Amino acid sequence: MKLYAPQYLYQNGAFLTGMAVCTEKDTIKEVGRLEDLQQKYPRAAVCDWKDLILLPGTVNVHNHCFQSLLRGICADRPFLEWRDGSLYKYSPRLQKEHIYGGALFAFGEMMKCGVTTVCDFFYLHNFGTESDEMIVQAAKDLGIRLVLARTMYDWNGAPSGYVETVEQAVENTRLLARKYKDDDMTTVLPAPHSLHAATPEMVQAGHALAAELGCRYHIHVAEEPFEVEQVQAEFGATPVEFLDRLGVVDESMAIVHGVWLKESEIDLLGSRGAQLCYCPSSNMFLADGVTDIARMMRAGVNIGLGSDGACSNNRISVFEEMRMASILQKAHTLDALSVNYQQAFDMGTKNGGQLLQLPVGQIAPGYKADFVGIRSRDMSMQPISDSGEQILPNIVYSMQPTAIARVVVDGRLTVADGVLQTVSENEIVDRVQTIMRQIAD
Repeated sequence: MKLYAPQYLYQNGAFLTGMAVCTEKDTIKEVGRLEDLQQKYPRAAVCDWKDLILLPGTVNVHNHCFQSLLRGICADRPFLEWRDGSLYKYSPRLQKEHIYGGALFAFGEMMKCGVTTVCDFFYLHNFGTESDEMIVQAAKDLGIRLVLARTMYDWNGAPSGYVETVEQAVENTRLLARKYKDDDMTTVLPAPHSLHAATPEMVQAGHALAAELGCRYHIHVAEEPFEVEQVQAEFGATPVEFLDRLGVVDESMAIVHGVWLKESEIDLLGSRGAQLCYCPSSNMFLADGVTDIARMMRAGVNIGLGSDGACSNNRISVFEEMRMASILQKAHTLDALSVNYQQAFDMGTKNGGQLLQLPVGQIAPGYKADFVGIRSRDMSMQPISDSGEQILPNIVYSMQPTAIARVVVDGRLTVADGVLQTVSENEIVDRVQTIMRQIAD
């Protein structure tokens, strides 16, 4: 049993002093005043987080880990040129050890930025489920909490390693989901890629498998205008209208991006209890457009934040996405109140936990012991008044990565003094450099 004793503890929108968090193994047991908890649990080890602000770990609801290896390749290109010149060109060259190394790289970097849970939308099936196992192993070695959104992809215009039949995709995803169903650190769920990369039959199969497994399914929706135009031409409907015709728009749906949607589609998503994985930096980098977040919130859509892949962002920090989510919406709507700092922070923490259906993103009894320790004396966090009222706006709008001192995942210290504790950073960098030499032209 441990007592984490920070300078400031985040609790329900406020920053409190003299407080502590009591954990038992991987779970928060109680939150209260330090003196009270010390008396109640005299044998608990006290973790001194002096000069640190204790926050819930951030939740990255959408990433493609292998894309970290392609960062800086084909930058500043239109979407389809970027896709063909980076993803489609290089991903077929990746061997199993490359997939592992890319995941180690992506997860390690984001963990240093305060991410404690990541949903990785993974579609390199070159080696069947062995490819997926590389991602799981990398997450376990680093100590990050993983949701593997195993992609179901049957468009033959993509590299052959992406493609499976409907039957193969269902069986392989089911096999992995059942294997890890009792693993607190690993969750597997179906993810039919999109309406331009998965047939209607594949989308329906992903939805049906989610119902069988009792989980959500993830799907890219209306990221680019070409998808809207294609669906309209082929099926005579907009993307969400067509998905509703397929019978898959319900509370099990988590759409990614949702940039090019009509108001009626957004309202339908809200009325059915669907979720949104919002990736503002990626949408900007690829010139996708701006998702109507204000309308999404009014419609009741739960919104979590994702970094997307590191070759379409190119940072993979959820704190960064909080800032971008808020200021992009302000600029787009000309309304300074469209997304405030509290809403942006919630999107990157508790909303993401709710979207992924995991007890993460909040500091409360029964939730996982996933924390981030922020240096209160870091220059990017100044000024901080005695009341602490500036802390949250500074976290969302001004904080730099230099402020992130410690990360705890599942009760385990994974970052200390800004340095990974589980895998050598030099080892990760050496792996990345070796991989790039091996797959280069």
